[in-house]
Amino acid sequence: MKPKMMSAKTWARGAANWVLMLLLAAMAQSPAAASEFEFHAPAAALGSTTPATIRDLAERLLPVYQEPDPDRYLANLSALQMVTGNYAAADVSRQSLRDRRRRSDAGRPVSRAVIYDIYAYAKALQAGNRVSFADAFGRAFHEVVGRLNDHDAYAVTRWLQSSPAAYQEALQKALDQQRTNDRIGQTAAVDLIWQYVSFDAYRSFGPLVDALVAEDDGRRYTAPEEVLVKSRGGAGISAVVIRPRGAAKRLPTLLEFTLYDSQNYAKECAAHGYVGVVAYARGKHGSSGAVVPYQHDGDDARAVINWIAKQAWSDGRVGMYGDGYSGFTPWAAAKHLPPALKAIATSAPTAPGVDVPMGGGIFQNSAYRWSSYVTNTKESDKAGYYDDDLWHALDQKWYKSGRRYRDMGTLHGKPNPIFIRWLNHPSYDRYWQNMVPFREQFAHIDIPILTVTGYYAGSELGALYYFTQHHKYDARADHTLLIGPYDDSVMQRGPLATLQAYTVDPVALVDVHELRYQWFDHVFKGAAKPALLAGRVNFEVMGANEWRHAASIDAMAGGVLKYYLNAAAGDEQRLTLKKPQRLAFVRQWVNLADRTDASWMPSTDLISKSLATHNDRMFVSEPILKTTEFNGSFSLRLDFTVNKMDVDLNVILYERRADGDYIRLFSPTDEVRASYARDRVHRHLLRAGERQELVIRGERMTSRQLQPGSRLVMVLGVNKRPDREINYGTGNDVSEESIADARPPLKIRWYNDSYLEIPVRR
Repeated sequence: MKPKMMSAKTWARGAANWVLMLLLAAMAQSPAAASEFEFHAPAAALGSTTPATIRDLAERLLPVYQEPDPDRYLANLSALQMVTGNYAAADVSRQSLRDRRRRSDAGRPVSRAVIYDIYAYAKALQAGNRVSFADAFGRAFHEVVGRLNDHDAYAVTRWLQSSPAAYQEALQKALDQQRTNDRIGQTAAVDLIWQYVSFDAYRSFGPLVDALVAEDDGRRYTAPEEVLVKSRGGAGISAVVIRPRGAAKRLPTLLEFTLYDSQNYAKECAAHGYVGVVAYARGKHGSSGAVVPYQHDGDDARAVINWIAKQAWSDGRVGMYGDGYSGFTPWAAAKHLPPALKAIATSAPTAPGVDVPMGGGIFQNSAYRWSSYVTNTKESDKAGYYDDDLWHALDQKWYKSGRRYRDMGTLHGKPNPIFIRWLNHPSYDRYWQNMVPFREQFAHIDIPILTVTGYYAGSELGALYYFTQHHKYDARADHTLLIGPYDDSVMQRGPLATLQAYTVDPVALVDVHELRYQWFDHVFKGAAKPALLAGRVNFEVMGANEWRHAASIDAMAGGVLKYYLNAAAGDEQRLTLKKPQRLAFVRQWVNLADRTDASWMPSTDLISKSLATHNDRMFVSEPILKTTEFNGSFSLRLDFTVNKMDVDLNVILYERRADGDYIRLFSPTDEVRASYARDRVHRHLLRAGERQELVIRGERMTSRQLQPGSRLVMVLGVNKRPDREINYGTGNDVSEESIADARPPLKIRWYNDSYLEIPVRR
């Protein structure tokens, strides 16, 4: 017979006064208490001596630990108590913390702190009742998770199912950083102890979680239902349906249409009170046919939407969402105007023909790599997609060979007909126009739309294309943009406090994933619209730590600064606010046949101490005199002569702070093929040897508060790199050009009445 378990609440009855006395004592301790401890970090997170070493540190810290903030004190106290093995006391401390925060946390979503509530409770039950940890954790899980609503339970179970390896890696990193020191301060010691507690907790309950979650899911949601929907033409589209149990008979549905046969969000949608459906593109997850990226998705998604609207559990309304490829498919579906499609929310949406497989009209090797992966049916070959060395070697092989860009498959030894098909359509012609709404078709999309992207997202180009085109053809479009200092992964893993060494403003650390559901609740359930989405354009001003809201991208700024491209001696040219009185020019010369630079690749760092130029010219302004916000997209008018009929250019802008650091204002670099700068549908070749004008309108945007003493830096370059198509300037099909077309070298004169315009608010 199992011993009768004693609830941790029993411990709490006699311990509440003790916790209060301990809390008061800690807050009253003299600052003279020990602030540093001798500590020799163990070599490995899994080392045999690590538990004892961390426990010894906690035992020495516990009697002298002090912290003026009561909530932080109780949380950290519980970690110290867990490491020293006093789980009953740790459980009481966490209960006291919950009691203190009950009023302030009322109505808020559950936090990750509940993980340690469950763990401390389970360990207290294990110790107090002398039962296995598996039994104790099962009871703690059921008591805590069982009383949560579906939304909070989903969040908690997702956190519980995190990989223990991630916490082991974090602990190992912390130990490695500490190893060079033989002493550790209180703050660092507490942080290290938390790293150990997290690792120890996840490796303890990790093997138990999946079965417990499956049991909990069974009482909350219907079992995943696999269906096959017939599309026009007879293709069978595989879909998975998950519904919340005990909900109203008919519910709105949230649909993701994806190319990837991986984890999906159907259960998450059900946890938020929707029917969750995930449908798969042809050739994936049981869908019939071969994988042909982009071409059939709009028609197939429409078929799934129409099928959903006819089901007994559907209230006839469908919202589509997605990131990356599944951010493209809602637009592909919207082109067909299915009546049941009532809302779209996307992040990092691709726009085929605009930002993939080319950007600014320039094809990218990453598109060859990706298309090889998604169209390959051999699992052994798919593994190569993640081998960066393999693809880097292919880039180098092609670049050094000087062969045509369309010979990439020959050099790789594996034909790629999809990539060749794309190369056959370098203009934004009917092939691409048939995939998503084009021009006036945007005016017919009269449903609410939310687009989320970032200043440092590769997909920003596609996201802004959809947003600007929609508002261009329908000035009253109900299309909302949220943009901040984010990269492409913000919707999947949340904003990072530090993004590539750049410290993100605290106000930008928003749960955009949950914000998407709040927006859907506003559309489908009549909930209040999230305050963060108050304007059509909602943007975080980097450096100001502030969100702003505007009616349009143009309304983000109140004026324009015009900088002329002025010649100067040395490597740095000048950006001047005053138009030069005498005509002059800056020379640029690029040997397109040179391959000695095969190992060079541009830096992608967001913060740099210096800039290494290559095939480009750097233009630097005078110091900014007063605080100025750069809000929006740049425009560059170039007055120049060139000896070729075409050229591929790139533009990147930086703030060079007074301390010398360069901060990228957007990333990746804005790239453009000159012959498509005016019109991506029709190619307009340059006039070799003649003076002419070219206007480049930035297809990325930013918002940053430029500080007095900072300078604006523009780097204007020519694209010539191993991971891009090379434009040799003959005026012919660029994918057919080779190094044989490289002569003579490219020669450009940038005249000093060229100018850069940036939208500003002062």
